[in-house]
Amino acid sequence: MSLYTAAEIAAATGGTASADFVVTGVTFDSREVGPGDLFIALTGESTDGHRFLGQAFAQGAAGAIVSQPCDQPHVLVPDTMAALEALGRAARARTAATIIGVTGSVGKTGTKEALAAALDRAEPGATHKSVKSYNNHTGVPLSLARMPADSRFAVLEMGMNHAGELTALTGLVRPHVAIVTAVAPAHTAFFSGVEAIADAKGEIFAGLEPGGTAIIPFDSPHRDRLIAAARPYAAHIVTFGSGEGADVRAIEALPGPAGTFIAAQVGERELSFTIGQPGMHWVSNALAIVAAVDAAGGDLGLAGLALADLAGLPGRGARSEIVLPGGTATLFDESYNANPASMRATLAVLAASPGRRIAVLGEMRELGDNSPSYHSGLAEPVEAAGVAQAILVGEQMRPLAQALAGRVDFVHVADAAAARAALEAVLAPGDAVLIKGSNALGLSAVVRALTERRSQEIAR
Repeated sequence: MSLYTAAEIAAATGGTASADFVVTGVTFDSREVGPGDLFIALTGESTDGHRFLGQAFAQGAAGAIVSQPCDQPHVLVPDTMAALEALGRAARARTAATIIGVTGSVGKTGTKEALAAALDRAEPGATHKSVKSYNNHTGVPLSLARMPADSRFAVLEMGMNHAGELTALTGLVRPHVAIVTAVAPAHTAFFSGVEAIADAKGEIFAGLEPGGTAIIPFDSPHRDRLIAAARPYAAHIVTFGSGEGADVRAIEALPGPAGTFIAAQVGERELSFTIGQPGMHWVSNALAIVAAVDAAGGDLGLAGLALADLAGLPGRGARSEIVLPGGTATLFDESYNANPASMRATLAVLAASPGRRIAVLGEMRELGDNSPSYHSGLAEPVEAAGVAQAILVGEQMRPLAQALAGRVDFVHVADAAAARAALEAVLAPGDAVLIKGSNALGLSAVVRALTERRSQEIAR
């Protein structure tokens, strides 16, 4: 399916096309280029996409956006980053889709994925979404640029680690519905406090289209702050949570073997469904999703079916079996990122798991001056989860090591390679293993090594 012609790209970006061509996709990562794609040669401090034009076209690119003339089909522009933003704006301008923006300190990507699945259940193939965690100043315009013109819905994730970033992103996205999943300590090195984080998250509402809906966590201590941020821009403010007075409220949440059964009050209606992911944090996410589906005019019944089928994402809750001599162990992959709130939530999930519990916990970065107390504060949830063996990774985990002394068996190691060695030395059939830490630690490599055991076993 055609996404853009060369003429449309040139018109959107103000560039000059060297030839006629048609593209079916857009990327700025040469490693991701596939047949029919438009490759945008971004330039940065450490790399220049123009160096990879040959690779992009060898992999099947149909055209490129460049700021330097080249021999391949292209649109020549003065600034390729500005062209990416312009293409994103053009895609947003031409669509009649209902746009939903998602931000929050925790739960952004999972909520985005589950919400897209819930909307897509009613009209398969008609919902566009951000891929991976493409939620920053390059990822958001790319996600917009990839949106087919005939999309019925679009769910776009927006992230930030400094004040003002969401103002710029929401101005591009211009959502009809804007969600804040939660406000928690994350990137606190760049903020004066959690209240400042709430203010930065509240920037998402400034981009709301006229008549738009703001969706806000009722149980958050920053609820009123978020409501105040939304009020100048939102025609409708909808709260979600478990507390009395929430507009979308969990009346019951009963964990079970197939997930968590939720009975929810949605305005004057009641909705019962099961969320396929474990943990009370997913109950909160599910309520936000229900509120968004309702605000976007989606089908709540079909959304409930989609939530029951929800599987974990790699790095964000995916479960797998580790093949070992004599049996298997269960792996909870939370290796993509970590902050104090998400650590506590996933440790609570581990607590409900049968078998001996092992927690591989990597340091949480960008927490600023309060980092030692945030790390040592994990001692209580680690102990409450019944962790038999903790493997602490990174220098910033030292305060937690000190707090756990005499309470939980642990080892403190420097990096992901040492964490893998320590885990493999103790891993046994029947174990439940949680792996979680800031992405820069590379704990995903430990996950890959463990899950490859299963692939190798199947191959035999």
